[in-house]
Amino acid sequence: MTQGERRTPARRTVLGAAGAAAVLGASTALPTGTAQAAEARGDGHGRGHGYRSLPVPTVIAHRGASGYRPEHTLGSYRHALDLGAHVIEQDLVPTRDGHLVCRHENDITGTTDVADHPEFASRKTTKSVDGTTLTGWFTEDFTLAELKTLRAKERIPGTRQENTLYDGRWTIPTFEEVLRWAEEEGRRRGRDVWLHVETKHPTYFRSLGLGLEERLAKLLRRYGRHRANSPVFLQSFEPSSIQRLAKLVDSPGVVLLSAASSRPWDFVQTGDPRTVADLVTPAGLSWIASYAQGIGPTLDLVIPKDATGRLGTPTTLVRDAHAEGLVLHPYTHRNENSFLPADFRRGTDPTAYGDSFGALKRYLETGIDGIFSDNPDTALLAAADFTAATRG
Repeated sequence: MTQGERRTPARRTVLGAAGAAAVLGASTALPTGTAQAAEARGDGHGRGHGYRSLPVPTVIAHRGASGYRPEHTLGSYRHALDLGAHVIEQDLVPTRDGHLVCRHENDITGTTDVADHPEFASRKTTKSVDGTTLTGWFTEDFTLAELKTLRAKERIPGTRQENTLYDGRWTIPTFEEVLRWAEEEGRRRGRDVWLHVETKHPTYFRSLGLGLEERLAKLLRRYGRHRANSPVFLQSFEPSSIQRLAKLVDSPGVVLLSAASSRPWDFVQTGDPRTVADLVTPAGLSWIASYAQGIGPTLDLVIPKDATGRLGTPTTLVRDAHAEGLVLHPYTHRNENSFLPADFRRGTDPTAYGDSFGALKRYLETGIDGIFSDNPDTALLAAADFTAATRG
């Protein structure tokens, strides 16, 4: 069976995405007992009403429609909008001359054609980033002009072979280019284009004299996305980055949470002994709520997996976070077997699509407010199914 044949379900989700978006735009119903039900209702497009007006469940295009296009390209972002995604994610790292560009990591070895440029061969180096040793090419060693000579490519070609069709088609976008693009798309589509913007490795970059928050705040102010009701979320795995941003702009902040046993890198650097397990307690969530409006936990913090990789019993995280007035945007849903819980995999091919709808149903039933997805069309259909079911 070819990969195109395996992905027949994806074609169905693409055809249904527009209808799903329409359903979700017309209703923002939340599951019974969710604290934000009344507050969250709005026009479905976020115009002038802030993040509580977004449809719930909110579908956030993870790095754009990265299941179908090379991540963090204007092509990936545009495709996500065409599929109906409510919010588009950007990850920000700096160039040597201080421009913010959209890459999931500052290591661009796997997401660009930099290795094919002999003029940059000497830039290959080994660094320690947040305690991890990496060898490759890094954005902070390039000027923006130099980065613009590179072309983006698919990060996981072994899994997403079809995406390689688009290798070399787009350059690395700056965040300012994305802001201009969002304005243009908003005018063309007649609604705000929501962004979910992450500061990557902020402590590391601040140590290099390339602090992210001030640069980001300046751009948000320039493009009018610095207010509490602006169509943007600001997110980071380092709580201190969200605290810093909260002093610079009023845009809603989201603290990202990795594995329970992990510690945010800013905690490691300052000697704060708390782990993510401490932050998801009622006391930890209350602390987060003192400066942020939401959390972005890994899906395993919402429903842990057992020793076989199957979904277990949901934790109390959704209830506890809602009790503090926090929205939850967990990450990351993907359609491929290799990324799904074991009980929703189908067949033995890790790159084939599994029972993505079944897995999404389990996650949405917990009462999460949204979800990051590489396949926003699939997530939109699942969200529409869930919304219809909760209406009775």
